[in-house]
Amino acid sequence: MRAVFETWGTALAGLAVVLFFVVAAPNFASPTNLLNIVKETSFLAILAIGFTLALITAELDLSIADVASLAAVVTGFLIHGGHPPALAVAAGLGVGLLCGLVNGVSVTRLRVPALIATLGMAAMARGLGFMLTEGVSFVGRWPTGFTGLARASVWGIPALVLWMAGAAAIALVLVKATRTGARMTATGEAEEAARLSGIATARMKRIGLALSGLAAGLTAVLLTASLSSAAPNMAGDYFLYAIAAVLLGMTMVEPGRANIPGTLIAALTLKVLGNGLVLMGAAYYVQDIVLGFIIIASVAVSASVMRKAPLRL
Repeated sequence: MRAVFETWGTALAGLAVVLFFVVAAPNFASPTNLLNIVKETSFLAILAIGFTLALITAELDLSIADVASLAAVVTGFLIHGGHPPALAVAAGLGVGLLCGLVNGVSVTRLRVPALIATLGMAAMARGLGFMLTEGVSFVGRWPTGFTGLARASVWGIPALVLWMAGAAAIALVLVKATRTGARMTATGEAEEAARLSGIATARMKRIGLALSGLAAGLTAVLLTASLSSAAPNMAGDYFLYAIAAVLLGMTMVEPGRANIPGTLIAALTLKVLGNGLVLMGAAYYVQDIVLGFIIIASVAVSASVMRKAPLRL
């Protein structure tokens, strides 16, 4: 029972939160509201999955939200200018990937700590976003071929849900079923031992940060398609939530370690919590208080699990 609660305790607590809101929050259990929660979770989940892949290699990517905003601005700039949607999508993904690669090179080649490198990238991305837009948003009636990326449905399943499931599945297969994923995990858990065993640890870190940037680019494209607008700070609100989702995910499935299933469950839990609080009439700052508590508590629980892990071997 102890092992079950250590592995799934947080997920069970999330289920308890859902049941509480079903009873206490008006209209929480309506099909429309539940569908909106899942769709809103997709943006957060994809961004958090990218952060997870970087963290698996023991690197932090604090630029994810600003890189996503820049990628959204580039995407919106091209769509607003009448360029083909395929070009705009490729540009958005490319911007995210390029920023991730720059982060990786800064960390591994220039030996800049990831905290500093990604904070610097965040500042540059934010500045470039405002430069391209001159402080205003790109809005308009955009091609349905583009907006359909986020608004369409396939066999009744919203496209956003499919994008989220696809991103999670690809990331999970990468980490658990490929040699690269195994090397990324080894790099994050014991870098020196991995290096001595012949693993190119610097390359693994660059891959993790590059994939984090690519996930930010995908989030940006989907956000832009969903809202038919692009602004230089449109992904800013997802920053702390993405970090919280990853940290909360580390308290379940594989306690003490960043993992894809845990991140996905945590992202959904956070969105359920936010939605339920809004429906119950809680003030906006209550969500910030709860979010801060979750971040601190998640780190405390994960650290406790990691301290106890050697004793269970």
